[in-house]
Amino acid sequence: MSDEISLAATTVNAPDALALAGFYAEITRGVAKGSAHWAVVHGPNGSLGFQQVDDFRPPVWPQGDPPMQMHLEFFVDDLDATQARVLAAGARPFDFQPNSDHCLVYADPVGHPFCLSTWKAPVLADDISTTDG
Repeated sequence: MSDEISLAATTVNAPDALALAGFYAEITRGVAKGSAHWAVVHGPNGSLGFQQVDDFRPPVWPQGDPPMQMHLEFFVDDLDATQARVLAAGARPFDFQPNSDHCLVYADPVGHPFCLSTWKAPVLADDISTTDG
């Protein structure tokens, strides 16, 4: 036994877990499994979980009530090609696009913001100083 902790997946609230998992499976070419109460997408680069909540309210982008508490980022090679895929799957673009030269922000079918970006997420490990404690 050890005290090791491994990051496994992110779980997203939804009014219907399997329906939202189906959307993300379609855009990532993954596989959705589960039920309306709990579902997971296993894709080529990771997994996402989805849980049904009765009083689901979508966050308001970029700020509002309820506020956005997280968003998903997807690395892409071609914004135009991937935009066509996510729109066909049921996403909608937000009017506010703060970084449209390299990143586009969309709402998934239940309103969660997500980004398609040609910039890979910055690696911060080299910039963080740690101390042994």
